Amino acid sequence: MALSIIRFDMRCPDMAPEQAAQQYAAALDMARWADQVGFDMVVLSEHHSAPDGFLPSPLVMAAAVAGCTERIPLNVAALLVPLHDPIRLAEDIAVLDLISGGRISLVAGLGYRPVEYELFDRTWSQRGKRMDECLEVLLAAWSGEPFEYRGTTVTVTPRPLQQPHPLIMIGGSGPAAAKRAARFDLGFFPPVGDESLAQLYRDECERLGRPPGLVLLPSGPGTLVCAEDPDAAWATIGPYLLHDAVTYASWQTPDIRSHVKADATTVDELRAEGVYQILTPEECVTLAGELGPFGALTHHPLCGGIPPELAWPHLELFADKVLPALADATGGGDGGT
Repeated sequence: MALSIIRFDMRCPDMAPEQAAQQYAAALDMARWADQVGFDMVVLSEHHSAPDGFLPSPLVMAAAVAGCTERIPLNVAALLVPLHDPIRLAEDIAVLDLISGGRISLVAGLGYRPVEYELFDRTWSQRGKRMDECLEVLLAAWSGEPFEYRGTTVTVTPRPLQQPHPLIMIGGSGPAAAKRAARFDLGFFPPVGDESLAQLYRDECERLGRPPGLVLLPSGPGTLVCAEDPDAAWATIGPYLLHDAVTYASWQTPDIRSHVKADATTVDELRAEGVYQILTPEECVTLAGELGPFGALTHHPLCGGIPPELAWPHLELFADKVLPALADATGGGDGGT
């Protein structure tokens, strides 16, 4: 059966700081609840200089989530590695891994918005080289051994709890990303379900004489909502989903491929396209079976600024009617409640 994921990117369009603070508080409440009822993962994302307030500090948010949860794994997808100082990033991730009890994993991404590189005084044309340099520093830093950095011998502490380091997968929809993942002996998580990319990664690992790491290809809807009456739900939260879809699509360039990109410009078009889906509990159970153990039912409860009072009933319906069925199908008994 597919994994049950809850994701937050904290888009809060046209919200005053007080309203945005309420959204952040709701996200932490939802993460705490997801931990208790048996969701499989919390996913956080990163972008900068977004007019609607997209989450710019996923590691800070992950630390807050770690502090209010006990068992649920935390994933940052994607962490825009080239925009960070690699030494500070190594320290922050190590501390996050320690305080979370080894629950953190990462998808390392280049990013695809030049404005973000300009914001941090990074050179867009050198982003691949910058990614490689940052990955080299991160892996050296987490070893706990001295290494050369900018002409100085340094040792980075503390070491992360997970050894040799937290799970890192390389994101990216092109051949360079697949080859980078193989070169650094890391897993590969492209944002598009392209088996040829996965095979390129495996072939490159074989060429380098090392076993391939974990490969995950996205499947299923980009955003799932559970509702007894999908028509009514589309009427209520459809405009929020459309904001998310239209904004994300506006950031894409022709060379970017993404499993979660929608081309819709109206709510009706978005519903027909299928990237965003509102399904009944029975349909959710059926979909989970079709996707199998490597698929995901990804809930994005505050998507596009959905008010918490509209989001909670959909989450609770999923927990009440879908999670127990998924647990029974996998021999999990009570669904974690």
